[in-house]
Amino acid sequence: MTQILNKEYVLNQTGSGVYEKSFNFPEKILQFGTGVLLRGLVDYLVDKANRKSFFEGRIVVVKSTDGGTSEFTEQDNLFTTHIKGVAQGEIVDKLLINSSISRVLQSNAEWEAVLDAVHQPSLQIIISNTTEVGIQYVAEKISGGTPASYPGKLLSVLWERYEYFQGNPDTGFVIVPTELVVDNGILLKDIVLKLAAYNEMPAAFIKWLHTENHFCNSLVDRIVPGKPRNLAEQEQKVGYTDKLWIEVEPFLLWAIEGDDYIRSVLSFYRGDERMMIKPSITPFREQKLRILNGSHTVSVPLAYLSGLNTVAECMEDDYMNHFFREVILQEILPTIEESCPLAPAFAKDVLDRFANPFIAHKLISITFQESAKMNARNVRTLVRYFDKYKKLPEHMCLGFAAMLLFLKPTRIEGGKYYGSRGTEEYVITDDNAGIFAEHWNNHTSIQQLVEHVCADERLWESDLATIPGFTAIVSSHLEALQQEGVKQFMDLMKQKK
Repeated sequence: MTQILNKEYVLNQTGSGVYEKSFNFPEKILQFGTGVLLRGLVDYLVDKANRKSFFEGRIVVVKSTDGGTSEFTEQDNLFTTHIKGVAQGEIVDKLLINSSISRVLQSNAEWEAVLDAVHQPSLQIIISNTTEVGIQYVAEKISGGTPASYPGKLLSVLWERYEYFQGNPDTGFVIVPTELVVDNGILLKDIVLKLAAYNEMPAAFIKWLHTENHFCNSLVDRIVPGKPRNLAEQEQKVGYTDKLWIEVEPFLLWAIEGDDYIRSVLSFYRGDERMMIKPSITPFREQKLRILNGSHTVSVPLAYLSGLNTVAECMEDDYMNHFFREVILQEILPTIEESCPLAPAFAKDVLDRFANPFIAHKLISITFQESAKMNARNVRTLVRYFDKYKKLPEHMCLGFAAMLLFLKPTRIEGGKYYGSRGTEEYVITDDNAGIFAEHWNNHTSIQQLVEHVCADERLWESDLATIPGFTAIVSSHLEALQQEGVKQFMDLMKQKK
C-alpha cells in the first residue's frame, strides 16, 4: 500500500518535535483561497515562523471555488513545498513539509462553519487571493446563505464577528488582500463599505468597521508553478504520495503597508526578512513594475522573433543574457535606485530568477497586451533615463523597435491579427493590434511609421516623438531587423559586444 502524506507519517518520520507541537497551535488566520500562490508564499511564511516559535498559529482555509476538500482532509492538510531554482548564482533544491493549515472549509457547503470560526478570539487575521476579479463590487444581500462575491463573504464574516462579540473594541481583524491590484487594501475596504451601505447595516457596525479593522495594501511576488511534471518520480524518491505537492522558486517578496500594531498581529513576518511591513510599499511596487515586468516587456519581442521560446533560454543565449543585464542594470536601475533603495539587490535577484532552469516561462505568453505593458512599464523609464543622462537607453530602444516588428500583422482573419517569425505564425494578443495594423498599412517609410506610432496619443502616456533622437534610433533598428532578419541581426550584435 502506498504511503500517503499525513500526520501519522510525519510523526513517525520526525518524532514528536516541531510537527506535533504545530498540530496544537490555535487558529489565528482565516484565509480565502486554496491556490498555489497562497500556499507557496503566505502559508510557507507562516510555517517557517512557526518552526522558529515566532507565531505559533494555524490557518483556517476557505475554498470558494466549486469542488470538495478531500485532497486536504486525506492528508491532514499537510503538503510538500519543493523550493527549486537559482539564488545568488547557486542551484537550490530543498523539500519542506508544511503544517500551517488546520482545516479547509468549502464555502458553499460549510458556510456556517466558516462563520463559527470567527468566534475564536485567537483569530485576528484575514488573508485572501481571489484573483484580480475577486475584488469587485457586486450588489448582493449577505443574509440567507453564502454570498457570491469575496467582498460579500468578507462582509458577512465581519458582521458575524461584530455580533458575536457585541461590537467590543479590539475584536476586529487585520485584513491583507494579496490580489495583484494597486492599493488592494484600500479598494477592498471601499467595496466592503459600499456593500454594507447596500445592505443597510447599522451605523455602529460601520463605525466598528472603520475603527477596529485594518485593511492593508500589500504586494506579493513569487513564482509558484504548482505540481511538478515528474510528480510520480519525486514521490518515489521521498517515499510518500502528495496530491498537494507544489514547486516554488527560491525568491519571495511580501510587502505590506502597516505600523507597529500591524507588525504585532502579523508577527510571523519575523521569520523571514523578505516579508516586510513598511509605512509605504510604493518603492516595492515600483521596482517590480520597472525591473521585473519592464525588462520582460522590452526584451521578449526581440528574443521571441529570434527563435527563442522561454525566459530560461534567453539567459542561456549569449546575446539575450547580455541584453537583459544591460537593460536591467544599466538602463532601468539607474532611473529608480534613488527612490527604491532596495532596487540594486532586487535587480540581481531578478536575473537569478530569469535563469531558473526549472521554470519554463513562455515568451509568447509574456507578449499578451504587449503595447499596453510597454506604456505602463517602460515609457516613464525612457523619459527618466533621457532626463537624467541626456541620451537614450540603447537596448530599450532596440527592444521598442522589436516590439513594432512583433506587432506587424502579416494576416488578419476572423478578427484576429497574426504575425510571423520565419515560417511560423503567432496570434497577436494585443487590444491595440488594430492601431498598429493601421500604422503599418498607412505609411510607406519606416521613419514615417515610427514617428506616427510614437506620437499616437492613444498608445503612450508621453509623446515619444518629442524625445530627441528617439524616433531616429528606433527607425534605424527597425530597418535593420527587417532587412537582415532578427536572428542574423542578433548574430551581428553578438560579434560587436
